[in-house]
Amino acid sequence: METKGAGRSPLWLLAAWAVTRAALLLCVFRVYVLPGPDVTSDVSVIYRGWYEVLRRGTFPLDDVTWQYPPAAALAILSPAALPFLSYAHAFFTLACLSDAVVLALLAYTGGRPGRSRRGAWVWVAGVPLLGPTVYARYDLMVTAVAVAALLAGARHPRVLGALAALGALVKVWPALLLAGAVRRRAWVSAAVTGAGVALLFAVSMPGAFAFLAFQRERGTEVESLGGLVFHVARHFGWRGEVLLNYGSIEFLGPWVDVVSTAALALTGAAFGWLLLWRLRARELTGAVLADAALTAVLLFTVTSRVISPQYLVWLVGLAAVCLTHRASRMGAPALMITGASFLTVLEFPVGFSHVVLSDGYGITLLVLRNGLLVAATLTAAHRLWRATVPPRPAVPPSPRPTRATGTPLSS
Repeated sequence: METKGAGRSPLWLLAAWAVTRAALLLCVFRVYVLPGPDVTSDVSVIYRGWYEVLRRGTFPLDDVTWQYPPAAALAILSPAALPFLSYAHAFFTLACLSDAVVLALLAYTGGRPGRSRRGAWVWVAGVPLLGPTVYARYDLMVTAVAVAALLAGARHPRVLGALAALGALVKVWPALLLAGAVRRRAWVSAAVTGAGVALLFAVSMPGAFAFLAFQRERGTEVESLGGLVFHVARHFGWRGEVLLNYGSIEFLGPWVDVVSTAALALTGAAFGWLLLWRLRARELTGAVLADAALTAVLLFTVTSRVISPQYLVWLVGLAAVCLTHRASRMGAPALMITGASFLTVLEFPVGFSHVVLSDGYGITLLVLRNGLLVAATLTAAHRLWRATVPPRPAVPPSPRPTRATGTPLSS
């Protein structure tokens, strides 16, 4: 994925990034419109509505679609930094700037001795494959924080801890960046930063943690792994419905609670596997820190009740960080994630009507996309375990008893 000659590589990276990001901006500014739902409405309607509430010093307590930790308010309020633009245009501009920051971090790190620019190329190629949704959600901003945390983590564990905690208070999943952290300073920094920021929001803005109650009521979203059960069941007489519920299109009806509970159980099992790996792992290098973070986020993504399209930008960002390390084992999972990104834009927004109808085309897209994510998860977990967990020593067989002359006893 790297061009010949280190001097030319940054120029090719920048050119590829500029062309692909210009295409994304044309889409979100609606110069060119992809088929399917308007992906920008979340920013122009939902985010803008939250912005008006948040700027008054309170969280959207009466809006069940607000399901985010308190520091998410910083992302929603960020367009105020560009008052000369409309809210939506300012948001898209800031998303593009966050994208550029990630590229700069990956390219700079990849140019250091012993590193690789493969990660920067994964970012350049993977993000536009997700389509305009990536600029119309605040997940790219969170991913920028996570990428910065992991790139700093090997040398500056306190920075890793602080940024992981801040990211977790924006959208929870960056807490998993600490899965492979070995230095106590990272954990102490995360605890202090998290507690301090959470306390600040709790005392300054009412309803900082109301999102916890809203999250408990989530069902099984149509794009999730569990949702495939009901896509198929609809063809065999299942009488449930597909409705907008708690801010996403979800299945409602018989057996949904069972599938949702099974997803939570799988998430618990994933956490148990991570804990077992952490207890047995050895030689946790900087490459392993990134590989463990990607594996952890993959595990919790595929077992979630919701797999929204923008979740893929988390995985692209973490895969890119992994591949800045020449010692990373995540090449194959990164390729699978890139393929899943392309299938994601085909199912949302382009083919979302087929997904909602559970027709053959919609089911095929979801089977392929979710199948790639499951394959990436299993491959990443297997490679992480093989690379870091020493095999158990073989127990030597007990010697057979012999006669005094040394002749083996007959059986």
